[in-house]
Amino acid sequence: MNLHPYLMLIRPANIVTAMSDILAGAAIAGYFFELNTPSLLNLIFLLLSTSCLYAGGIVFNDIFDLDIDRTERPERPLPRGQVSLKNARFFGITLLLTGILLSFLSHVESGFIAIFIALSALLYDRYTKDFLVIGPLNMGICRGLNLMLGMSILSISTHPHLIWICLIPVIFIAAITLMSKGEVLGNNTSALVMALALDVAVTGLLVGIGILGWMDIWMSGPFIVLWIGMNGKAKLKAIVKNNPKFIKVAVKMGVLSLIPLNASYVAGFGHWGLGLGTLLLLPISLGLAKRFSVT
Repeated sequence: MNLHPYLMLIRPANIVTAMSDILAGAAIAGYFFELNTPSLLNLIFLLLSTSCLYAGGIVFNDIFDLDIDRTERPERPLPRGQVSLKNARFFGITLLLTGILLSFLSHVESGFIAIFIALSALLYDRYTKDFLVIGPLNMGICRGLNLMLGMSILSISTHPHLIWICLIPVIFIAAITLMSKGEVLGNNTSALVMALALDVAVTGLLVGIGILGWMDIWMSGPFIVLWIGMNGKAKLKAIVKNNPKFIKVAVKMGVLSLIPLNASYVAGFGHWGLGLGTLLLLPISLGLAKRFSVT
């Protein structure tokens, strides 16, 4: 069996960004410095779980978009007939169920969060995607839950106030999803400006978390600057040259910039060395993005 079409289907570069969510959530929960923390195996279960959940959600995205993709994205595996619809359904279901099972192996709370992630992804793929406000918000919630999945490696009841941080990926991913609406046809300047404004709001929230003393802003600062640079530069260029080519790059950079954003949490709630280790996922993701589509 040729595995390459299946790898194209699951967007490997994006999966690496989802793994960085787990490391960030674990750091926020205090996993790397708390005494008597769960074993490394629990963290590995969550890393594998998020990989399966993200991949499964992406597979169903392409399943539900098949008719549109035959016209707008004929290069994808399903329109090209490289993966049959039957096999894609089986593949997607297997990935989602495996992701949920792996989360339960880590922690009961993790398992229930994984169920909500799977349901939220399917809700977006099938129903809310085409709605201007609800769709991006739904996608953002998937990422917020994914950060929470990482936090659940320790019981969330031990750090309930930190759940508010999950609003940051909700806002940021909603912004990326909003601007992706013009990826095929272009002419979405207003959406890009709104997305940039939401990024400014995210920056303000990050600074606010530092002021509250929840996160060491000096440790996380360099990673935040990198996130702003990667993400902001691409968005500004897409605003100036508002055509599908530059919008696609802005969406791609937005997704990949999640890694330095997550590294900022790891550094701010842990140590800059751990943040740097998380940032090493970026060249891996960038390398995969050269071979496999991100959007």
